[in-house]
Amino acid sequence: MRIRPAVTAVSLATGLFALATSVLPAAAQAADRAAPSDTVFSNVVVNGGKDIVLGLTTKKTVTITWTATDPDGVAASWAYLWHGPNTDDADGMLPLYPPTGTCTVSPTDPTTSACTVSIGVDAARDLDHNGLAGTWKVLAGAQDRTDDWTEIDAAGTARVKRLAKVTVNASPEPVKKGRTVTVTGRLTRANWESGSYTGYQGQTVRLQFRKKGSSTYTTLKTVTSGSAGALRTTTKAKTDGYFRYVFAGTGTTGPATAAGDFVDVR
Repeated sequence: MRIRPAVTAVSLATGLFALATSVLPAAAQAADRAAPSDTVFSNVVVNGGKDIVLGLTTKKTVTITWTATDPDGVAASWAYLWHGPNTDDADGMLPLYPPTGTCTVSPTDPTTSACTVSIGVDAARDLDHNGLAGTWKVLAGAQDRTDDWTEIDAAGTARVKRLAKVTVNASPEPVKKGRTVTVTGRLTRANWESGSYTGYQGQTVRLQFRKKGSSTYTTLKTVTSGSAGALRTTTKAKTDGYFRYVFAGTGTTGPATAAGDFVDVR
């Protein structure tokens, strides 16, 4: 599934045509095409270092930035995200048709360029199974000014996660001081295969409370989500305030926080 941007491929094709018309033997031509350059990739950052959290229909622009350094200078560079055991057997690629990045040569070092590329991600179009949640790798490539090129399959990594949602309902409302308040809710996450939000079972969720007039929530206890992501626990009514559930997220699923549900204690 390895694909180099069209603009780079055109430049390389020009160099290969010149070689093909020379007197070099076929084996030497093949060796020349395969010879890597000395390009080094560093400072690879995806989405500003933040996880890429996607719902069912999320559309967002993800930026990849990196530094490309080559003794002969960098003529062009590119980068894209891929998922799978290797680039040839990748089951996911963002974007499907990688553009070349925009590179700026350092004013103090002509061998070094700062590069960036922005890619459009459409969850409904690009994510067709839940196994795509997790770690993706960054393939970075470059062509130097002598037409040698280098590609590094794992120049960096990024996390693509399923969007989670959590709800809360505290009752009864109002309630007498000292009585029991039952707090229910549900934890769900985007299911890219079914096209719906489905329950996320067996996850630790915090029940928090914020006193009326305060801006700070305090954790009262932790709850484990049950069948279909159901949340349920009880606590004592002490004063007016807001209850909410907070989910910290996992390696494949983003965090979620419910809007506070107010309870009037009398």
